[in-house]
Amino acid sequence: MSGQGSVIDAPGKARLPLPERGERRRHRTKVDRIEDPLPEHAQYQDSGCEVSPSCLRCPLEVCRYELPGGLASVQRRPRNSEVVALHRSGVSVERLSEQFGLSRRSIFRILAAARTRP
Repeated sequence: MSGQGSVIDAPGKARLPLPERGERRRHRTKVDRIEDPLPEHAQYQDSGCEVSPSCLRCPLEVCRYELPGGLASVQRRPRNSEVVALHRSGVSVERLSEQFGLSRRSIFRILAAARTRP
């Protein structure tokens, strides 16, 4: 099997031409292993999202796409904090579910999540 003109093909590795007969095989360099382009070589459009027209001017501390639950979890935080505060002040789960239009189970989930967070 002649290797002339063939390439080395391994998953996740750079493709290098096989050496011609009598040539030494070139070792892979760090540049050969890079598959993801450097940021300065990538085309990036700062198109933002519903929160802000630009990612660089976004008011959120953490990007909504990096948060578990996304934007909805950010929007629920004030409501959830109020649910927890009212419950600590003695308001019943039934009253909270009526007041916020949530099921009892949802109120219990909010309270359980508040207990597990520092």
